This record gives sequence, structure tokens and C-alpha cells, in this order.
Amino acid sequence: VLASLPLQMMLYFNVYYFPVWFLAEGMMLQLKYQLLPQHYQFLMVAAFLILSLAEGSRLYLGYVGNLQEK
Repeated sequence: VLASLPLQMMLYFNVYYFPVWFLAEGMMLQLKYQLLPQHYQFLMVAAFLILSLAEGSRLYLGYVGNLQEK
């Protein structure tokens, strides 16, 4: 079984687009943070952190899994 070139290309471009998404989402969260009620503030920050960690680990595992053919 060989490594998937289309998957590797998608992972490669996603690695470069992820920081752009991270900065844009972080700036939008910062701008509207004070306008949200307290419970939404907590939920938005928690969702931002969970999505960021999940995307980072997904990219890492995709790279490792595809290049090592796992």
C-alpha cells in the first residue's frame, strides 16, 4: 500500500491555512467577547480551544499515518 498523494496534498495545504483560520477566529472571538453573556464566553473559548487542538492533532496524525502508511 502506497501513501495517498491527494491526501498528502490536502494535509500540506491545510497546514498552511490552519494558522490563518486560527488567527482570524481568535481575532473575531476577541472582538465579540465582551458583548457575549458570561456562559457564552466560556462556551466560545472552550469550543475554540477544542477545535484548535483537534485540528492540530488531526493534521499531525494525518501526516504520520499517511507517510508511514498506517
